[in-house]
Amino acid sequence: MKIALMDSGIGLLAAAAAVHRLRPDAELLLSSDPDGMPWGPRTPQDVTAHALDCARAAAAHAPDALIIACNTASVHALDAVRAELEPGVPVIGTVPAIKPAAAAGGPVAIWATPATTGSPYQRALIRDFGNGARITEVPCPGLADAVERADTAAIDAAVAAAAELTPGDVRAVVLGCTHYELVAERIRAAVQPRLAPTAPPVALHGSADAVAAQALRRAGLVPAPGARPSGALTVLLSGRAGSLGEAVLSYPEGRSLPAVSIPSR
Repeated sequence: MKIALMDSGIGLLAAAAAVHRLRPDAELLLSSDPDGMPWGPRTPQDVTAHALDCARAAAAHAPDALIIACNTASVHALDAVRAELEPGVPVIGTVPAIKPAAAAGGPVAIWATPATTGSPYQRALIRDFGNGARITEVPCPGLADAVERADTAAIDAAVAAAAELTPGDVRAVVLGCTHYELVAERIRAAVQPRLAPTAPPVALHGSADAVAAQALRRAGLVPAPGARPSGALTVLLSGRAGSLGEAVLSYPEGRSLPAVSIPSR
């Protein structure tokens, strides 16, 4: 069995690690786009074109499911990718976890890229799934790029700036960009001190676990966390066979993945 994931960069690591935890015996295929990243500043048409290229490169390896592990690509390209690949390859998009965060009650903050913050897409999710909770949209300029580079100083600066914009009474933070899940504990450490001393630990809501579980369901698989690891990982960089860069090893999710295996051509 093989599960593919795609993103412009390393934002796919959190979902890849979640898939690996649920099915260690599944082969993983990571299709990213270093030649075209970042996707955020691109037009919707450009995002769709680049996402389709990544999806086609992954589909050529006959995966059992494809995860679009990128919020921006899910907004703009999910329908196009599904139209081209389904029903042969089930395609799973990534949506910010607003519904579970709001369902828990209390004020909620959504950390997202500046392009997503205040967008009609995010406002629609808040309207449809906000459950009446007070929700604050927090832009995080530079955070995804800093995570991509594993630039600790830049990550800390971007996280601190976003924490300053986060209300001091929030009960939950939605991580509205897949890159942010790689620095979740840094985000918690920045937000928690701003809350009242008696406040419970702030809840962080990412999408990786839910997306991984949905991918297995769509592929007709059930979780088997005790299965023997396959050790197979294929990496595609803008369609070319490659390997994971050193930045990946800065994150536990990257270090948890199996050894790289490059297919012969």
